[in-house]
Amino acid sequence: MTSRAMTRGIAVGAATTLTAGAFALLGAGVAGAAPGSITWDDGSSRFTRTVSNTAPAVGDTITVTTKFDRTSWVDEFIYNVKDRHPSCLAYVPGSAKMIGQSEYPVSNPEVVADEGNGTGYVRASWGVTDWVVQNRPGFFRNPVFSVSYKVGQNCARDTALATGMDYGGSLGSGNYGTMGPSITMAKTATTTTLDPVAGARVGVPSTLTATVTGGAAGDTVEFRDGATVIGQATIDAGGTATLAWTPTLRGSHALSAGFLDTAFSTASQSGTITVQVAEQNITSTVALAPVTGAQVGRASTVTATVSPTAAGGTVELRDGTTTLATLPVGNDGKVTYQWVPTVAGSHTLTATFSGRDGVTGSGTTVQVNVAEAPVSTTDSTTTLNPLGSVAVGTATTLTAKVNPANAGGTVTFKDGGTVIGTGQVGSDGTATTAWTPATAGQRTVTAEYSGQGTVNASSDQVSVIVAPGGDPGGPGTGGTGSLGSLGGFGSGN
Repeated sequence: MTSRAMTRGIAVGAATTLTAGAFALLGAGVAGAAPGSITWDDGSSRFTRTVSNTAPAVGDTITVTTKFDRTSWVDEFIYNVKDRHPSCLAYVPGSAKMIGQSEYPVSNPEVVADEGNGTGYVRASWGVTDWVVQNRPGFFRNPVFSVSYKVGQNCARDTALATGMDYGGSLGSGNYGTMGPSITMAKTATTTTLDPVAGARVGVPSTLTATVTGGAAGDTVEFRDGATVIGQATIDAGGTATLAWTPTLRGSHALSAGFLDTAFSTASQSGTITVQVAEQNITSTVALAPVTGAQVGRASTVTATVSPTAAGGTVELRDGTTTLATLPVGNDGKVTYQWVPTVAGSHTLTATFSGRDGVTGSGTTVQVNVAEAPVSTTDSTTTLNPLGSVAVGTATTLTAKVNPANAGGTVTFKDGGTVIGTGQVGSDGTATTAWTPATAGQRTVTAEYSGQGTVNASSDQVSVIVAPGGDPGGPGTGGTGSLGSLGGFGSGN
């Protein structure tokens, strides 16, 4: 037995000097399902080893078989077979079997995923007379050991990965751990796409998003503006890489994204997208005019001015955290509002400009001291006339009646918190404004009397259903009451 083992070892070391036909490569490792087979002789033993696919892809299942033959009439019994494979291949449980006239599964093979040197093995063993290899008249037995593996992601690419086998038998043992056929995995092909970019502007970050198929988390994508590299980013588990791009020049930019070659994946390039970059946003300012003489129950004019001057956007006015009104900016860049404070003391008024196309938003605050209401005052009542048929796009006149009639001052009309308009109180106590609703639905319309002199402020409101255009709604409900002195509500109207 010892002599036989030594003879086999010498035969393996001298593989290139064996007789013609000892190594017959029957299959080439090319892309796709490319089986490969190799046959060699060692003494009177002949072995044919076949890999079902020598150029597999990640996730493929490959089957490796070793056929045992004899070239002389002397029989040999097979005791054990150790199939050696790269550690990146995972044994498929239950696949190990010896094939004779039928298939005989190996119930409990020894499976070692990695011996610490990048290779693993699957070892099966039998009784000393279970499997015989024969080649004499009337007795031809050529058992085949078969085992299957699943191809893993971490297999080296463009590199020949050795396979082989060892075995022990009644005539000695053989060690052919790298005999082959080898397995070569090509790099995974990738594709890269770059999402469109809208709203790019000089000095403002825009997000570039590239999507890669075939890469792995942590791989790198390079972004270019023309031929200039503008940054790199790594892809996440979903294959997406993002980069914040802040252009410095207006005009047309040709952007692309390229996936960089890795040890496992090929490089790929997206198509070029054209991005129009607009001029940098103009920085705005908003100023609040000083408010003097503010007094509980009396109207004070609040004026906010946006620079640069032009129509567009809105200004929200707040007293502390309470929104007073949201007003559209006029051509002169201004908004005005009649503010009737209800509490004496220090108030923080805030004006916030929303911004408009090409102009950034901004905000400012002022402190206003509100005096107590005069000791001798007259309460007022405000009555907002009920509304008849109201429809989107149709002008309606809002009419409020203030008592006492000769009080003077103004009435501010609101749709919810949005100012509709302001009307001067006439000598008969009437104030009006025109309202053309823009949207249909339930509305609450309010009339706020500013107060004047020693006459306190008051208010009234009605509910109305605004019908879609061409479909007038029904009349609104009656007023809910009038704001008396010091901001309370008066009796129902």
